[in-house]
Amino acid sequence: MRAELYFREPRLCFLSSQGLDGGTGFSPVVQSNRQTEADVRRSGMDWAIGRNGIYIEPDVAYIENYKARGAIANSAGDGRCGYTTRAELAYAYARMLTQPEHNGHTYNLHGARLTQAELADHLNGVFGTQLAYRPMSVEAYRDDRVAELGPFLGGVIAGIYEGIRLGALDVESDYAAAAGRAHQGWEAYFAGL
Repeated sequence: MRAELYFREPRLCFLSSQGLDGGTGFSPVVQSNRQTEADVRRSGMDWAIGRNGIYIEPDVAYIENYKARGAIANSAGDGRCGYTTRAELAYAYARMLTQPEHNGHTYNLHGARLTQAELADHLNGVFGTQLAYRPMSVEAYRDDRVAELGPFLGGVIAGIYEGIRLGALDVESDYAAAAGRAHQGWEAYFAGL
């Protein structure tokens, strides 16, 4: 099909985030995103909003650090996290931009939810490691992240994991409604690394 058949009307598609809008180091990011969502809804344009889950690629890229520590250590506890990948998000957003049935919808975009222990199991299967999940207190993890990444980014990252602990990223996914197919399963994703 020609491009003009897809883009008859301007459509605004905003990439937002999941999380708590108060109480964690990630909350200012969420608050900013919620304000932008409100602005998008008032824009007068056709719109669709995706609230992205947490990207899993950084955990894969961090494997050498995990190996050096011998564990995945953070403050998520037993909380489940709706992870996603950049490729899966790109697929969903392409559909959200090009298909009019998505106008006026807000979607939580992520795959199957994982605990940190399940994430460790997936990484072990791919990399042949023996990582375990080691829970940390919120305060200890924040101190750890701030020491490595500085106050701003360290606080944001610590806030994400505090949100996981509090259940803020354990929400139902609307991925299939946005993408027209299921999110790639984690077994398939990790098998492709």
